Amino acid sequence: MTWAEQQGLSRHWIGPIFLFLSVMVYAAIGVYGRTTDPLEYYVAGRRIPPMYNGMAAAADWMSAASFISLSGALYLQGYSGTPQQAGGLAYLLGWTGGFCLVAILVAPHLRAMGLYTVPDFFHVRFGGTWPRVIAALAAVVCSSTYVVAQIYGIGLIASRLTGVQFEIGIMLGLGGVLLCSFLGGMRAITWTQVAQYVMLLLAFLIPVSWLAYKQLGSPIAVMVYGKQIGKISDLEAGLLASPQEQQVVQAYLHRAQDYEARLGDVDKALERERSDMQERIRRLRTQNADVGLIVAASRELAALPRNAQAARALWERKMLENYARALPLGGLPQHAQPYAGDPEGTPEMQAAFTNSRRNFLALMFCLMVGTAGLPHLLTRYYTSPTVAGARSSVAWTLFFVALLYLSAPALAVLVKFEVMNNLVGSHFDALPNWMAQWARVDASLLSVEDMNGDGIVQFGEIRLGADLIMLATPELGGLPYVVSGLVAAGGLAAALSTADGLLLTISNALVRDLYFRARPRSASPEQRVILTKFALLAVALIASFIAALKPADILPLVSASFSLAASAFVPVMVLGIFWRGTTRQGAVAGMLSGLGVAVYYLLSHVPTVQAYLPRWLLADGLWFGIQPVSAGVFGVPAGLLAAVVVSWITRPAPLQPRPQTEM
Repeated sequence: MTWAEQQGLSRHWIGPIFLFLSVMVYAAIGVYGRTTDPLEYYVAGRRIPPMYNGMAAAADWMSAASFISLSGALYLQGYSGTPQQAGGLAYLLGWTGGFCLVAILVAPHLRAMGLYTVPDFFHVRFGGTWPRVIAALAAVVCSSTYVVAQIYGIGLIASRLTGVQFEIGIMLGLGGVLLCSFLGGMRAITWTQVAQYVMLLLAFLIPVSWLAYKQLGSPIAVMVYGKQIGKISDLEAGLLASPQEQQVVQAYLHRAQDYEARLGDVDKALERERSDMQERIRRLRTQNADVGLIVAASRELAALPRNAQAARALWERKMLENYARALPLGGLPQHAQPYAGDPEGTPEMQAAFTNSRRNFLALMFCLMVGTAGLPHLLTRYYTSPTVAGARSSVAWTLFFVALLYLSAPALAVLVKFEVMNNLVGSHFDALPNWMAQWARVDASLLSVEDMNGDGIVQFGEIRLGADLIMLATPELGGLPYVVSGLVAAGGLAAALSTADGLLLTISNALVRDLYFRARPRSASPEQRVILTKFALLAVALIASFIAALKPADILPLVSASFSLAASAFVPVMVLGIFWRGTTRQGAVAGMLSGLGVAVYYLLSHVPTVQAYLPRWLLADGLWFGIQPVSAGVFGVPAGLLAAVVVSWITRPAPLQPRPQTEM
C-alpha cells in the first residue's frame, strides 16, 4: 500500500481499501467458523489453546476505549487527571491490575464448573430462578453501555476512512460486526479476534515507533520517551508566560461571561439575538451581498435555539465549556504533574490535591474490580480446555495487553511534543487539510479558533478530543497517509473485536438465561442457537441507533460499565466461590444492592435524568467528592455488606443431634 501511495494512489482510495479489505478478512473467518452446535457456538468447543485464547481475550479487552481513547486521555489529563475528572495512569494501573484478580479469584474456578455464561454460575451455585435472572439483567445493563461505546468508535473510524456521514459509517461497521459474530458465535469470534489483535497491535506500535525514531532517533518508544517529558515541561513553562496565551485565556473568559449574562434573562437575550440575525440577513440582501454570505447567515439563524428552554441548556453548556478553556494551557494539567493542586499550597490547592488523588484511587479501584466482573471477558476463559489452561490464558492475556499499554503513555508524550513544537506557532491559513476533515466528522473532536485575532495558532486555541489523538497521530506527526489508514484499521479491529464479544454476551443473557431458563420452554439446542443469533441482530441494531445519537465520549461510557460490573457481580461471585455460607437470599440482596447503588449514583448526575426527576429523589451532589464514573466505590461495599448480612440472617440452623434414649 505504501508503494501504491508513492505511485500516486489517491488518499480517497486508501481509506476505503483498508476498511473493506480488513472487514472482508474478518468476515471470511467468521463465515468459515459458522456453526449451530451449542458447544461450539457458546464456548468454541472448549478447545482453544492458551496462547491463542490470550490473543483473542486481549483483542476482546482492548476495545475502542483502549485503542482510540487511552492515549488521548493521557494527552488531555496527564498522569493523574484533574480534580473534576480522574484518569491518566489510573486506567493503565486499574485495567492491568484487574487481570491479577481474574487469574487468582475468578477464571479458574468458573472454568472448573464447566459452564456457558456468567449467569450460569449464579444458578448452579445458589439455585432458584432469581439469581440467574438478576445476573442476566446485570450482564445486559453493563454490556449494553460498553457496546454502545464500541459502535460509536466503529462509526467514527468508518466515516473518517470512507468520507461518509457518521451514521452511515455506523451501518458499514455494523455489517462487519454481524459477519464476524452472527454465524459462528464464540468459535468464529475467537479466530477473528486473533486476527484483529495482530492488526491492532501493528497499528498501534508502528506510528509510536515512527514518531520515536523521528524525534529521538530510536524506534523503541518505551525506552526513550522520558526525554520528551522534560522538553514538554519547558514548553509548558514558556506557554504559561506567553502574553499571546494570556490573551486567549481572556478571550475565552469574556465569551463565558457573555453566555452568563444571557442566562440572566433568557427570553430577552434569545429574542435580541434572533432580531439581530434577521437584521443582518436583511442588510446583506439590501447590499446585494454574495449568496454564500446570505446562506451562511440564514443557517446561523436556523441554528438558533427554538425556545427559551433549549437556549438555556445550550448557553449553560457553552458557558461551562468556555470557563473551562479560560485557564492556562487551555485547561489541561501540566503533563508531569502527579496530582492537581499542591499539598503544601493554599487551602483551595490542598483541597484540589486531595480530591484529585481520591478520584484517581477510586477510578483505579473500579477499573480493577470491574475487570474481574465483566461477563464478556470471563466467558472467554470458558473456552479453555482445562482449568490450568484458563489460568495460562489469563497470563497470556496480560502479556498481550501489556504490549500495547506500555506504549500508550509514550504515544501521548510524543504527540503532545509534536503539537507544542510544530503545530503551535503556525499560521491559520497554513493549517493542513486533515484538520478540517476531522472537524467535519464531529466538531467536538477537533476545533481551532483564532481567539486573540493574531492569525497565529496558540496552544489554548487548539481543542483535541480524546477520541481523536490516536487516530490523528500519523497526520499530526507528518507520517505517510498509509499509516493513517493502518491506524484507522487497527482502531476498527479493536472496536469490532469487543463489539462481537459484547453482542454475544447480551444475546446469550437474553435468550439462554432469561427466555429459556427463567421459564422452561421446549426447544432443540439448534433452535436455541438460531434464536440467539436473531437476538444478537436485534441488540446490534438497537445499540447502533443509540450510538448514532453520540451520547458521550468513549472512555466515560466504558468506565461506567466497569463500575456496574464490579458492583453487580464481583462481591457475590467471590463470596460464592470462597464462602460456603453465602445463601441464595444473600446473593440476590448483594447483586440488587450493589447494582442499585451504582446505577443510582450514576443516573443522579446525568443532566437528562436531573431534568425529569425531582431533586429529592437524586443524590445530593458528589459523595466524598467521588465522580460518578467511579460509582463502583459505593456499589461494591454495598453489595458485599448486603450479601454477608442477609446470608448470616438466612443461614439455615445447624441440625441438632438427636437425643440418645436409654434402653
